[in-house]
Amino acid sequence: MTTADLSGNPRRFILFTVFYNARAYYPVLAILFLDLGLTLDQYVLLNLIWATTIFLFEVPSGALADTLGRKKLLVFAAGLMVLEMLCLLFAPRGGGVMLFALCITNRFCSGLSEACASGADEALAYDSLLEENRADRWDKLLAATMRWRSAGMVIAMILGGLIYNPYPLNRILPPALQLSMDTAHRLPIAIVLCQAVVCLFITLRMVDPPHDAEAVVGSNFREAYALTLKTARWVFTNPKTLVVVVIGLAIDSIVRNFATITSSYYRLIELPEWTFGFIGASMGLLGWFVPTIAKKLNTRFGTLTNLGIAAVVSLAGLAALVPAWPLFGLLPAMLLMTTLGFLGFTVSRALHAEADSSQRATVLSVKGLAFNLGYGLFSLGFSRLLACFPGQPAGAALRGALLWQVPAFALVAMMLFAGANLLRKRNLRA
Repeated sequence: MTTADLSGNPRRFILFTVFYNARAYYPVLAILFLDLGLTLDQYVLLNLIWATTIFLFEVPSGALADTLGRKKLLVFAAGLMVLEMLCLLFAPRGGGVMLFALCITNRFCSGLSEACASGADEALAYDSLLEENRADRWDKLLAATMRWRSAGMVIAMILGGLIYNPYPLNRILPPALQLSMDTAHRLPIAIVLCQAVVCLFITLRMVDPPHDAEAVVGSNFREAYALTLKTARWVFTNPKTLVVVVIGLAIDSIVRNFATITSSYYRLIELPEWTFGFIGASMGLLGWFVPTIAKKLNTRFGTLTNLGIAAVVSLAGLAALVPAWPLFGLLPAMLLMTTLGFLGFTVSRALHAEADSSQRATVLSVKGLAFNLGYGLFSLGFSRLLACFPGQPAGAALRGALLWQVPAFALVAMMLFAGANLLRKRNLRA
């Protein structure tokens, strides 16, 4: 296979990640399920099913990508995305057991799709680049991908927030084309279904790098798990990857947990609900500039220093959330969201530099597994923390939890960076 055969993969990778991640239902995800007729407890259970599915399949899917080929996993991920959207599109409003069953299927397919795509897409794109100056080429491709993904999120957040409510649309539509509430609520799902079909078409046109075909050692899960265990052992015994993954998951878990409760925080700082989609779009637009900053900082400083920058910025943002200033409280929230992009760039760059091509997707999946495990454990701890505070007056529990997570994160961060510094000094003496 020639290099020319792979030349289209980087462009297809960018298109895939934009259409796959920029989903129009994101600004209304929680209320979408509630408006279908689920209770809040059922919605929480669905999130648990989604997270558990990713946790169980994240690493084996990466190992299968390294043994069976990245393209196959990406095609499967896109097919699952089509199925998950069809489940929601045809889910009956207030449909009882049938509704809940379809929503469970949706969350399972969504989690499995995320697990299959995670690592395989980056590994295929990275190995499709020319070997000469590959690390620098990857920095540029990753930066371009993050920018286009941010642009896609801007469009998706604004569009999803606007079309979910039929009243603004019906003001400009003729009487014959007036939308019902149920139809408007399905529009974001229909748009993402179209994106899923586009993702399927893109993945079918991808080309596996030569080493994928040569590296196939079998097509069963036993070989995939063997590669998983071998790679996980390497990740957590290699000092460089150990530091990146452990410190990265500590920062990611607390910031990503906040990302899932932003709507509650926005209510706490007295923002009207109609602004949520525009806020998400603004953050996506802000994310357009993050790769440029991340690339410059990662070129100038070492990985540990950049992780330190991410930790300090995160701590400052978390502390600034506590006063919950009306309107101005939005600034630390935006700072935390941009930190996620910077952290993702730093971690991805460091792991790609250390990982061997034959196990690249598995390494990224091990990282994904660790990050999801950290996020799940922190979310569980945060929910317990919320339960320790009174629910009244409104927002009191959230204020208390936001306050106590600041010293907890500061203590954990100091311990981790102290350990990383000791590990670095010991390796220098060896």
